Amino acid sequence: MRRILAAAATLGLASLAALVPASGAQAASANCESAWKSTPAGHFRAYDNSDCTGLLGSDAGNDSNWADSTGRFQGTANDKATSVVHKGTSGIAVKVYQHPHYSGGHTCLAKSGSYSETLSGHYYTNGVSVNNSISSHEWVWHGNCDKFLDS
Repeated sequence: MRRILAAAATLGLASLAALVPASGAQAASANCESAWKSTPAGHFRAYDNSDCTGLLGSDAGNDSNWADSTGRFQGTANDKATSVVHKGTSGIAVKVYQHPHYSGGHTCLAKSGSYSETLSGHYYTNGVSVNNSISSHEWVWHGNCDKFLDS
């Protein structure tokens, strides 16, 4: 009888585990997937939080200075991005820079990347963390990138 109860309890816990996400990372993936789906085609978006929430800006073009008052990313967006979504066209990547006017370290998010739910652990070409340090971005051909967020 004890074996039957133990087996039933184990089966019940296994069923519950299948229904409840095991970690916050799975929930973050759902948020980023939803953010990607709601992003208009041809846009790049950056978010204040590491789970694609807290929209900082959305842009179909380039923005050379996230700290100024022009473009789609303005003042408060500078150096705050902790997750990004890329919904550009084939062959186009988004190159993000550490400093305004496309300067300092840089890295790219490839079209195939779709989104990065956290920029923590990603680094620019100069070794500086990308997390909370994007100041400009531009659309470039995939071949014009020598470093990607996933490398």
